[in-house]
Order: sequence, then C-alpha cells, then structure tokens
Amino acid sequence: MAWRQILKRSANARVVASKSLKYAPSSITTSAESSCSCLQGLRYHDVSMKVSLIRCFHASPELLARRRDEDSFGLKTARRESNKGKFRKREIGKPPVEAAYVPPKPKKTIKSSQDKTVDIFEGMAVVELAKQSGASITTLQDILVNVGGKVDSEFEPLSIDVAELVVMELGFNVRRIHSSEGTEILPRPPVVTVMGHVDHGKTSLLDALRQTSLVAKEAGGITQHMGAFVVGMSTGASITFLDTPGHAAFSAMRKRGAAVTDIVVLVVAADDGVMPQTLEAIAHANAANVPIVVAINKCDKPAADPERVKNQLGAEGLELEDWGGKVQVVEVSAVKKTGLDDLEVALLLQAEMMNLKARVDGPAQAYVVEARLDKGRGPLTTAIVKAGTLVCGQHVVVGHEWGRIRAIRDMVGKSTDKARPAMPVEIEGLKGLPMAGDDIIVVDSEERARMLSSGRKKKFEKDRVRKINEERTENLEPSEDVPKRAEMPVIVKADVQGTVQAVTDALKTLNSPQLFVNVVHVGVGSVTQSDVDLAQACGACIVGFNVKSPPTSVSQAATQAGIKILMHSIIYHLLDDFGNLVVDKAPGTFETQVAGEAEVLNIFELKGRSKAKGDDVKIAGCRVIDGCFTRSSTMRLLRSGEVVFEGSCISLKREKQDVDTVAKGNECGLVIRDWHDFQVGDIIQCLEQVLVKPKFISSESGTVRIEC
Repeated sequence: MAWRQILKRSANARVVASKSLKYAPSSITTSAESSCSCLQGLRYHDVSMKVSLIRCFHASPELLARRRDEDSFGLKTARRESNKGKFRKREIGKPPVEAAYVPPKPKKTIKSSQDKTVDIFEGMAVVELAKQSGASITTLQDILVNVGGKVDSEFEPLSIDVAELVVMELGFNVRRIHSSEGTEILPRPPVVTVMGHVDHGKTSLLDALRQTSLVAKEAGGITQHMGAFVVGMSTGASITFLDTPGHAAFSAMRKRGAAVTDIVVLVVAADDGVMPQTLEAIAHANAANVPIVVAINKCDKPAADPERVKNQLGAEGLELEDWGGKVQVVEVSAVKKTGLDDLEVALLLQAEMMNLKARVDGPAQAYVVEARLDKGRGPLTTAIVKAGTLVCGQHVVVGHEWGRIRAIRDMVGKSTDKARPAMPVEIEGLKGLPMAGDDIIVVDSEERARMLSSGRKKKFEKDRVRKINEERTENLEPSEDVPKRAEMPVIVKADVQGTVQAVTDALKTLNSPQLFVNVVHVGVGSVTQSDVDLAQACGACIVGFNVKSPPTSVSQAATQAGIKILMHSIIYHLLDDFGNLVVDKAPGTFETQVAGEAEVLNIFELKGRSKAKGDDVKIAGCRVIDGCFTRSSTMRLLRSGEVVFEGSCISLKREKQDVDTVAKGNECGLVIRDWHDFQVGDIIQCLEQVLVKPKFISSESGTVRIEC
C-alpha cells in the first residue's frame, strides 16, 4: 500500500516538474541529486529522481508567486537564460571607459593684439565701438566707468578721447578718423619731400631754391637730420620742403618723410645714376602712394648722362613722361642754378592736379618731424600741421607725452600765435621728448591730456614688455648646433630724437651669429654721469653722435671705470669705429688650417726595441716644402690626393735632435701615432687650430654688415 502511494505521488510530480522546470534554480537541482542517496534501496532509478523533485518543489507555488510580484514591480532577479543554461552575471564595480580628455570651451575674452587697429571718431556710440573692437557692450561699459566716462545708454555718443582710452584698455591700437563736415576747406601749399642717394645734391638743390647754404653747416658735407622749411617761389606760391638724409642708416627718416608728404622729388646725379638709396626712396614713395617728380642733378658735369639715368629709372618701373607716362623729369644743376624754374613749374603742376585742400578751422592735426632737447627751453618739437589750426596755449598730446604749448615759432625762428595747414613750426611746452613720427592731437583740458598720456604710456609699456617676453621665449631653448652669442650692451646719445632712432637702427644691423648688439638705453643730449653709472652697471659702451664732448669729470670717471666712449659727428665714421669694436669683441671661431706641408723622401725603421720602449717604430724622412711643422700639431697623411690618416705627432727630429718646429726647406724625421704604413711620395700636412674673427664690411652705398 505504501509503495502505491509513492508511485502515485511520483506520477503527479512528473507533470508538475515538466511545467515548472524552467523556474527551478540549479542549487535546488543539486540538492535534489544529493538527496538520491537516501533512496538507493528503491528498485527503479527514475523513482528516486521523482522523489527528489517532489522534495524540491514542496514550496514552489509560493516561490513562483513571489517572483511574479517582483517582476511586476521592476525588481531585478537572477534568471537562467533559456538558450545557454547559465546565469547572467551582474556587472558591479566595472571601471569607467577610458577616453581622451576634452577641455571645456574657453570663454570669449578680448586679447591684446599688436596687429589689430580700431578706427574711432568723434561722437562714436558704444554700439559702434563694440562692433569695431569685437568686445561686448557690458565690457565696454565697465571700462567706461573705470576711465571716468558716464554713459547712460549704449547709443549715447562718446568723445573721441574717451573712445581712445577704452580701446587702449582693450589692448588694441587706435587710429583717429577726423571728419571735415561743416568746416571750412581751403587750398593749401604742397608738402614736398626731397629724397635720393647720399651725395647726389639734395641739400644743394634746396639751397639753390631758397638761396641759403645749409650744406656748409652739416658735418662731413652730408645731411644727417630731417629738416622742414617753406620756400617762396617766383610765381608767388609757396612750397613746404622736407629734406631727408641719403645715407643708408637714415632709412626710417626717409620712410617718415614719404608718409607725411604730398609729392616726392627724387634727386638722381647725372654722373652717378641710380643707386641703392634711390631704389629705396622709390619703394617708400610707392608704399605711401605718393607721386614722384624726378630731378636729374649735376647736369653741368662733363660725365653727366641724363639719358642713361632715364633708362635706369624706366628699368625700375617708373613711367616717365618722355615715354608716355605720368612721372615728370627735370634736368637741373644746383651749382649753376639751371633748371630751377622748370622744377618749380613741375611741382606746382603736380600739386594743381592733386587739388590739395585742408580743413582750416577746428582743432589741429600735426605730425612730428623731429624732436630735440634744449637746455634753456626744454623739449622742442618740429612739426607740420596737416589740418586745422594749432594755437598757442592749447593742451596737446604727442605720442605718450603731453603739455601746454608755450610758444610757436616758424623755421626762421620768428614767434607766431598760430600755425595753419602745411606750415612747419617748432613748438615748446611739452613735459617730455616725443618720438619722431608721433601725431599731435589737441584736447580740451589738462585733465584729459594727463589721462590720454597715462593711458598711452601704459599701453606702450605693455607692448614693450610683451615684445621682450616673446623674444625671450624664442631664445629660451637655443639649438645645440648654434653657438651662444656674446652680448655687447650699448648706450646711444644723440642730438635729436630722429637721429637717435637712426643710429640705434644702424647699430642693430651689426648683429652677427657671434655677437648681439643690445641697446640698453637711448637718450637725447650729451653724455652725463648717469650714463657712465649705467654703463658701468651693465658693462656697456657709450656712443655719442653729434653731441658735445662730455665734461672732464665724466670722461675721467669713464676712464677709471674702463668704459669706452665713442664720439662722432659723421655717421659713416661712427659705423666704421663701432664695427671694428664689434669685431674685436666677437669671440671668433676656431678653424683648422694647414700650417705646412712635407713630402716623404725615405722611410726608416727601428727594430729590436725593448718592451719598456714599445714596439718597432717607422720614421718618415721628410722635407718641408711649404709653411712650418710643429710637433704639438695634428698630422694629416695624403696619398694620391686623398686623406689616408690623421693623428698626432709623437716625435719630430732634425739631425738626431728633438725639435719643436721645422721651417720650410729643411729635412726632418717624424713619427705619427698609430700609423706605420708610410710610402715614399706621401704628403704630410701639419694642421693647426686658428681663431678666426668676423670681418666688418662697409660698402660704397653706406650699408655695413658683419661677415662671419
């Protein structure tokens, strides 16, 4: 009876197991298999399996109900995959996927840029300024508060001075645009710049036009300053002339002259033709988009050939009037004073075609031609008015300097109350010495002048520091192949600001791979004790150009400190002297040179030497055919013109005696270390290391350079 009940229960369990097998965990199955050991006495094996299933699933209805409830609530449970029969592993604590770091996008900021220039004008609104500069209106309003401006609306007009302060705070360059609407526009005299090669007669031609003699006042008979003056023509018209130096060192002066001028008079000597500075003057005029009038000077000389000059100018791209072009050509002679009337007519005709006019009323715009320091009157500035009227007593800003005009004098030295367009004048009253080429602007008050001057100085200092840092960064990691350059500090003093710049630029052209010319300080005026102290601190030499000799006390202090002072009044003498100084201070490079040559006539061999003296030795019996042989030098063996071996000389004898040198024509015996294969007819060269200094080269055109 008991067996029947067991079989009946096993049949029911088989049906239940077949339906719910997929829900049975493996742990239960394992326990069921292990429980079969208790039924080993049964007759049928399948019965034992059925019994184990019955024992495993006695609580299966509750377990199934619980799992269904968990699935309905979205709870995760471990389930067996239907096709693989394994549990799916739960991913816990898996490391994140490695990916490249992507930096966050930086916020838009206004960066200082030397190349970007913002145009400003009177009455400019904040919206227009934001569009020009690229800065946000909020940023501009914050800067306006800092500079003292009060703007309630973004459409409210700004003063041109306030706009300049805002742009300088952003770090950009500023260009003022002036409007001539509602002002009086009248014809003005032309501004003519005389350019050309050195010693082609530029200043002599101007002296002939105005009947003066400035050539005799210039040191060396060459122009070394930039001058401005007015010449009254026989027709009653007046022309403002600018005289520029022709020496290669004064290229910056010629560039400034072409920038402010209306017409360029290109002076070419008829007996010399087109020269390097002639081509440079043509390039400056073309860059400034200024018309050219050619004056072929020195036509009175026997070697004069104006046609050759015209052919040379035509080959350089000038469209001469004789050949159907627009460039007028006039043949003149400054010595004989011939052709001057034709030159006058050509200039006035060119000015009439240009229809030169300028604004007369309103604040002046002027351009600094030259600046110098006078002991009694302070900083003096030579300027040409471009537009408006410059009035005595006005507050002006010149570059990063400011002041109130105390006096205005014309180029003759006569005082005047005002200066009109195209009029060269000399003004005094500035607090400091401006740079040649700076613009002069008129402001309303002293406070505004101080603010503009302070802002420009701040901007100038930032640009200077940034430039120094950029140069330092470029030279931070020099290449191993490039040798380190020695440094030569220099202090430059000259009579006027333009000459200071010209001399500084000329000295920097003498930089070489071996030596770097570092201009540590520049100034206008004579050499003082403070210059000597600065030179002693940095180990510099002092260059004084066209200034008075320093006092005896200053010279003695410089001599005691070992400081060299170079005083010159002629530019090419200064460059020659300084170039030789650079060559002497340059470290130089060691080069291998052949000090002597000898021919092998015979070979001798020493055998049977003791162990203490070494192995057998082969001696080359030679005759010195050129130069001199030295025992401490390196020897090079040539055979059939090819280098076979190089080594040191360990023995040099003449007539069985050890000698240090053997001169040309004498015979000797020598031994080269680690070489024993001498042959009769071999050539032995004696090599030596020679210190080679760079060379200073000065050309006829005035250009100088250091050749290493």
